[in-house]
Amino acid sequence: MNVEIAAILVNYNAGSELVLALQSLVDDLANRAWEAVVVDNASSDGSASFADAFAPRVRLIRNTTNVGFARAVNQGVAASRAPLVLIMNPDCRVNAGAVGALQAQLDAHDACAVVGPRVLDPDGTVQGSARGDPDMLTGLFGRTGRLREWFPLVPAARRNVVSDAAIGNGAPSVVVDWVSGACMLVRRSAFEAVGGFDEGYFMYWEDADLCRRLRARGHHVRYVPGATAVHRVGHSSQSVRPASIRAFHDSAYRYYATHVAKGSIKRGLARALLSARCWWKLRNAD
Repeated sequence: MNVEIAAILVNYNAGSELVLALQSLVDDLANRAWEAVVVDNASSDGSASFADAFAPRVRLIRNTTNVGFARAVNQGVAASRAPLVLIMNPDCRVNAGAVGALQAQLDAHDACAVVGPRVLDPDGTVQGSARGDPDMLTGLFGRTGRLREWFPLVPAARRNVVSDAAIGNGAPSVVVDWVSGACMLVRRSAFEAVGGFDEGYFMYWEDADLCRRLRARGHHVRYVPGATAVHRVGHSSQSVRPASIRAFHDSAYRYYATHVAKGSIKRGLARALLSARCWWKLRNAD
C-alpha cells in the first residue's frame, strides 16, 4: 500500500500529550494510507514508549541527545516516503476532518507548498497561527507582544498576526506569509528542494524561515481556517524554561540576521534588542 501522508512528531518530555496527538491522527486518518514517525529527543519522562502502542502504523526513532526540533523533523522526513508530510507538535491534536481539509487546499493550488490549520488553545481561543513576515516591530506587535494586546488595530499588529476576521470572505483558504510549525501540511518535493528545515535553528522560528525560503522559490503558503487543531502551547518546554527562552532569542536573531537585518548596524540593533528581551524574559520566568 502506498502511503499518502507521513506525520512527523518530535517528542521531548511530552508525557501523555503524545498519546492524545497520535490518537487524534488515528481518528482523523481512519481509512487513509498514512504513517507516523515519532523522533524522540532523549526524553527523560518515558513518553517515547507511548509510541509503541500505535505500532506498526507509528515508528519511533530515539536520539541519544536532544538534537533540536529542526534537525529531528528532518530525520523523520528522511525516514518516511509519503508525498505529503504533516509536521505536528506532540502537544497538538488535529480535529476531525482537519487533515482532509488541508490536503484539499494543496490539491486545489499547485503552487502552494504549505498549508496550516486554525490553531486553538485548549479553551477554544484562536492562537493566531497565520502570520506576516517578522520585521523589526514583531517583538512589540507579534502574537504574544503586549502592545498587540493594547493596540490590536495598529497596522503592525494586524500584519503580524492574521485574524480570521481579517479574512472574512468565506474562502476556504487564504495566502499568508507563513504558518505555525505546530501543525502544517507540506509537499515533500518542495520541502526537500529547499533542504528541509534549517538545522541552525535549534527550536523556534524554523517555520517562518522555511516558508520564506519556499516563497523565494515561487511557492506560496495558505491558511485554512476550516481545518482546526488544538495546541497546548509550551508543554514540553516548561521542563527546560530558561533554555527554551534562550533558544527562542537565538533563533530570532538567526532569522533577523538572515532575512531582515541587512547590514551590520541593523544586525547590531537586533542583537541588542533581542539580548535585552531575553534578559527580561529570564528575569521574569516562573
